[in-house]
Amino acid sequence: MGDEKDKSTDAFLEKSSLYQQYLAEREEVLRHKWLESERAGCDIGFERALMDWIVNHRAKWRKSRQAAGE
Repeated sequence: MGDEKDKSTDAFLEKSSLYQQYLAEREEVLRHKWLESERAGCDIGFERALMDWIVNHRAKWRKSRQAAGE
C-alpha cells in the first residue's frame, strides 16, 4: 500500500509546475554556489548562496523564464 502512495505522490510531483519551478531554482542556486565558491576559494555554503542569488539574480532569472514560456 505504501508503494502505491509513493508512486502516486511521485507522479503528482512530476506534473506539478510549482515543484518543477522549485527544482529549476534549486539548480540555479547550486550553480551560483559553485561559481561563488570558486571565486571565493572556499565553499560559501548553501544559505549564503541562496540569499545572494535571491537578492541579486532571482527576479531577472524568473523574467527570462517567463519570456521563454517556461
